[in-house]
Amino acid sequence: MAARRGGMASGAGAAAAHIASSMVLSLLLVGVGVSRAQLQVGFYSDYCPDAEDTVTAAVQDAAGNDPTILPALLRLQFHDCFVKGCDASVLIRSASNDAEVDNGKNQGLRGQNVVDAAKAQLEDQCPGVVSCADIIALAARDAVAMTGGPSFDVPTGRRDGLTSNIRDADVLPDAGDSISVLRSRFAASGLDDRDLVLLTAAHTVGTTACFFVKDRLYSYPLPSGGRGPDPSIPASFLAELEDRCPPGNFNTRLALDRGSESDFDDSILRNIRSGLAVIASDAALANSNATRALVDAYLGPWAGSFEQDFAAAMVKMGTIGAITGDDAGEVRDVCSAFNSN
Repeated sequence: MAARRGGMASGAGAAAAHIASSMVLSLLLVGVGVSRAQLQVGFYSDYCPDAEDTVTAAVQDAAGNDPTILPALLRLQFHDCFVKGCDASVLIRSASNDAEVDNGKNQGLRGQNVVDAAKAQLEDQCPGVVSCADIIALAARDAVAMTGGPSFDVPTGRRDGLTSNIRDADVLPDAGDSISVLRSRFAASGLDDRDLVLLTAAHTVGTTACFFVKDRLYSYPLPSGGRGPDPSIPASFLAELEDRCPPGNFNTRLALDRGSESDFDDSILRNIRSGLAVIASDAALANSNATRALVDAYLGPWAGSFEQDFAAAMVKMGTIGAITGDDAGEVRDVCSAFNSN
């Protein structure tokens, strides 16, 4: 997201800051795995040794039929972890439509069937061992690698939550959020500006519906007090978006990363810097000195660390509110329903 104008650290200070950032992943992996009451890489190695391979196979199978499921799995983890932590509460389905997934901010959420398929196989292999929350995290990791992004280890050992309420999902970031709102929402989950930029860069793969773009095209609040197109959109790009998303067309899908929707790369950051971000929350990264400087840095002197730092941000997000230990949460028999007591 946005960068610091003229305020970026330089010399030894910048190098130290960057090294510290790049070490986040290593520190997280070293710092977690002391006991089975904590997240650790290889948590299931003794109790369900094929767990991670089973999840990978389920993701590969799903992607073979529908490659667009890969970015959907990334979104699924984001939407789970931002709401009371990474506890698979987003997977609960309710007959009364009052579960977390029923919130409008989860509109179009996909990938639950992939998690369900992996869970069914794991219940055959090692019943009651692998949590749905861990399957979400592992599937997101695999989705990154399968779109050409970095391969990385994910600490596991999460347990599944015991609640899922529609209003809890109100905290999720919106496609139209300003930079101040985005920073506030990320900070509430323990994530900083760097995490905001890196996790937004997950939009390097995938698409969005015109529904999430229409307000930016036709009813953006203008300084004059009226409403119209976002004035920050370059004229030629605005014409392109208006052609793809005419008034009343909500369902046409657009690449979030113009020109590179299927491959994990830094193109999304280049588009943000050039004013070619599709949704307002991506474009907002250019509206803060701090996040704009980070975007510039990942396209300049820190370019080589983008993938490593992205992986670190994914691991960090995956620890938000994680439930661990045998005395908390549960391991669901079926991901869409709480266990009966």
